[in-house]
Amino acid sequence: MTYRRHLAGNEDFGMTAKKSNSGGGGTIHLKWVRSSICAPMKQKKVVKGLGFTRLYQVIERPDTPAIRGMVAKVPHLVEIVQ
Repeated sequence: MTYRRHLAGNEDFGMTAKKSNSGGGGTIHLKWVRSSICAPMKQKKVVKGLGFTRLYQVIERPDTPAIRGMVAKVPHLVEIVQ
């Protein structure tokens, strides 16, 4: 029996996605404002993880602590619009 099969039936391990309690759920608009060519690989992965594909792109993401933390790691590359 593999590890994945073992956890497939059990939801007690905290492996499920958390649901937000807010009904509407806030969103934030992010804009990629500076190239990540000379940035460390870790910062490039954060920009890609946020979902950016091209410079000066504006995207909408849920306003969660995880997204805010990712933006805080690359404040010189990404800005919050609005």
